[in-house]
Amino acid sequence: MNRRRCLTAVAAAALCLALLAGCGGEKKGDLLAQIQEKGEMVVAMEGTWAPWTYVNEDGDLVGYDVEVAQAIAGKLGVEASFITGEWDGLLAGLDAGRYDIMVNGVNVTPDRAEKYDFSVPYAYDRMAVIVKGDNDSITKMEDLSGKKTANTISSTYAETARSYGAEVTGVDDLAATFELLYSGRIDATLNAEVTYYDYMAQHPDADLKIACLAEEADSVAIPMRKGDETKNLREAVDKALNELAEDGTLSQLAVKYFGTDISKAE
Repeated sequence: MNRRRCLTAVAAAALCLALLAGCGGEKKGDLLAQIQEKGEMVVAMEGTWAPWTYVNEDGDLVGYDVEVAQAIAGKLGVEASFITGEWDGLLAGLDAGRYDIMVNGVNVTPDRAEKYDFSVPYAYDRMAVIVKGDNDSITKMEDLSGKKTANTISSTYAETARSYGAEVTGVDDLAATFELLYSGRIDATLNAEVTYYDYMAQHPDADLKIACLAEEADSVAIPMRKGDETKNLREAVDKALNELAEDGTLSQLAVKYFGTDISKAE
């Protein structure tokens, strides 16, 4: 083979490798394709926030968000596998690519929307200020000024409490929050209205009450990393959620876990 033919053959081989790499790169950069190829969607959640996501008496991970995630995975033709962890590490894990999506009653906020792309909303909840039964010092959000509250530090609830001038103590889960409230170390905690009612259903003798509610319900959606890598996954998740809303699945799950339909905005 002469030098010219040799160079032509080398160039052709290089072009072929580049095209193959390009095809592989396209697949590699498509998170939905990766999920469907391995047949598994990795979902992150706390596992300590009933009735959204919690461990039951049999040691099984259950809850509204667990079944929502499983239903989405079914629409995508894959299985859902779950990773649980503390709230403050979940979004960091999403950033690092340790899991595919996070389904954990995440409220959509302007700050989060700048960093993540959200699915269409699949639930709506109102924020409640929860206090001990004999506490009459808080009747509106503005009364949080100068008060002590407790929540997971990077949660919407903590951000709201701080915005009204409260001193926020960081906690890992809901149980720790109520322990601080019972002991008198904090004045109040902020959480979802439906979470309060679920807690009271499980603890009917608890001396707690809702001091006030936020005026508007928050949209709950699924955050995903921004970028072309997740574009097809976002579209597929949106399609799945819309279908689950239309066929009544979301409504049925909401009533099952919350006793009311939180899947629709009032």
